[in-house]
Amino acid sequence: MVNGVFTIFRFAAALGIALLVFQFSGGAQEDVGKQVQLKGAMAKAEAKAASKPPKPEPTPEPEPTPEEPQAKMPVPIDDVLKKGVLIVISKSSQQMHVFKDGEFWNSSPVSTGKRGKETPSGMFPILQKRVHHRSNLYNNAPMPHMQRLTWDGIAIHAGVVPGYPASHGCIRLPSAFARSLFKLTKQDETTIVVTDQASGSSINAMQLAKNMPMPLPGKWGGLDQLPEPKLALAAPSMDETDKALLGQAPTGGPMIQLVAAGSVGEAEAHWARLRARHPELSKLERAIIPATVGAQKVYRLRAFGPNVQASCASLRAAGTDCFAVS
Repeated sequence: MVNGVFTIFRFAAALGIALLVFQFSGGAQEDVGKQVQLKGAMAKAEAKAASKPPKPEPTPEPEPTPEEPQAKMPVPIDDVLKKGVLIVISKSSQQMHVFKDGEFWNSSPVSTGKRGKETPSGMFPILQKRVHHRSNLYNNAPMPHMQRLTWDGIAIHAGVVPGYPASHGCIRLPSAFARSLFKLTKQDETTIVVTDQASGSSINAMQLAKNMPMPLPGKWGGLDQLPEPKLALAAPSMDETDKALLGQAPTGGPMIQLVAAGSVGEAEAHWARLRARHPELSKLERAIIPATVGAQKVYRLRAFGPNVQASCASLRAAGTDCFAVS
């Protein structure tokens, strides 16, 4: 009996073990099948991907090119003479003549660019106006009542006017004249003509302005100036006032020259300003001597008297130009 029970128990255990082995082997075969299927799918995906051409890399968009500024053209001479301001600057004469609505307004001595820093010739608009301005090129130098002609640093402004070219390219004016001119001009109604030829008179200055060709638009807001044709101008004649001034001029002794002005009034005003700043000049006498240089009439302001050359040295030390003439 016992042996029979034990035999039955052994048979049941063997059957259980067989079932476990069968289930394990079936599950293992199922996992192997799944792995085979997964590898096949991956192989097909890789083959499909390899058969397609690669997508091209997106081309980067080019950076936008900065927009080139447009050149501002000057108002034509005929138009500005009808309504506006015409400024004529003669580098040869170191003189400015100003016309308002076609009529002569005023004139003044100037100081243009010295050798190596010459003021460019041509026809210009006013690009910018500032009552208070300082140079960003020359040691933050003050440029009161600045009126800009070019974007590379050329302007009209108040400054020292010694009677000869002395600037770094700008057109210097006496302070009072620069202030009055600043009030007179409007940017869109003003044209500036800078000529190499001697003006001598307002009539000649007008002719030189009409003779100047209109520039062409240049790159980056600039202007391409055209060559100035030579213009034959009549030499100014000597009037009775000039003859009287010549008769009053001293004939000997040491003498100094202070300025070559464009008119008798300008020479007298320059003398008055000098005496106000330098009281020691009251000991000297002044003479205004007319002269014609080429087509230009000038009035030479000279001084004579005791210790005149010492006075000249003192003026130069204070920044006022003068030189001995005899």
